[in-house]
Amino acid sequence: MDLPIVVGVDGSEPSLRAVDWAADEAVVRGVPLSVVYACLWERYEGAALARDLGKPSAQVLPQEITGAAVQRARDRHPDLKVTAEVVFEEPEYALVRESRNASALVVGNRGRSGLAAALLGSVSLTVAAQAHCPVVVLRGSHDNQVTPPVHGRIVVAVGEAEDSAAVRFAYEEARRRGVPLDAVRAWRCPAHETTDHPLLADVPARLHEQHAEETLAKALRDAPPHLELRSRTVEGHPRRVLVDASHDADLLIVGAKRRAGHHGLQLGRVAHAALHHSACPVAVVPQPT
Repeated sequence: MDLPIVVGVDGSEPSLRAVDWAADEAVVRGVPLSVVYACLWERYEGAALARDLGKPSAQVLPQEITGAAVQRARDRHPDLKVTAEVVFEEPEYALVRESRNASALVVGNRGRSGLAAALLGSVSLTVAAQAHCPVVVLRGSHDNQVTPPVHGRIVVAVGEAEDSAAVRFAYEEARRRGVPLDAVRAWRCPAHETTDHPLLADVPARLHEQHAEETLAKALRDAPPHLELRSRTVEGHPRRVLVDASHDADLLIVGAKRRAGHHGLQLGRVAHAALHHSACPVAVVPQPT
């Protein structure tokens, strides 16, 4: 049985946009959609959702939140199989548990706190750091659309691992959507390795660039033959390089190492920066170590 796409909702506008994106992704994958609302309170005080439902803000029940999300997904894709679940538990714990039986987990970039859209909510950050499956955090102005693609391009950050779960995930996403995949490897030459000698000035930088090219080639050596793949190395800090690349991408994919027995936040600096600053949705893919 194909594992579903799970989307976490809380009645906020970002979470409803996440429903749109998750519904599209489920259709592209040919799997069901599971809507999950997790909260410790029995009622939700949300003016926008309450207005849509025609009720006072303090009288919106969890079942109405999931019902509105399910209806939104079905309006978007009438033939999509959609289920809903309400869990009275901290959202972080509930969604991480749901990730054990999901092909991917989708969340909005922030919840119902009303913070600026540029900020990342604590639930989204925790789930991205601890989930057992790829997590897509919706960012950017076109974050509620998988198909048709806006830019027609997916970007994956290539790390040191030759067998990268993030790269394999990127292959499948590009194949399903029928778009090119840009594989990017950033490199830098530390200042202490530079020299003023005219004959040696470019040697250290060239060595770092060559290492990046070799790492990129190894990581992509098993790329599907019919995939349109563009690979490039870019001089600069990985965080800046990837954020720049996100401005004309439909999805930015990064890896996050998972250490057995470690339950704290397990996001590296690159993934953390992408989640906070990307101009498009970010997929964080766990990489076992």
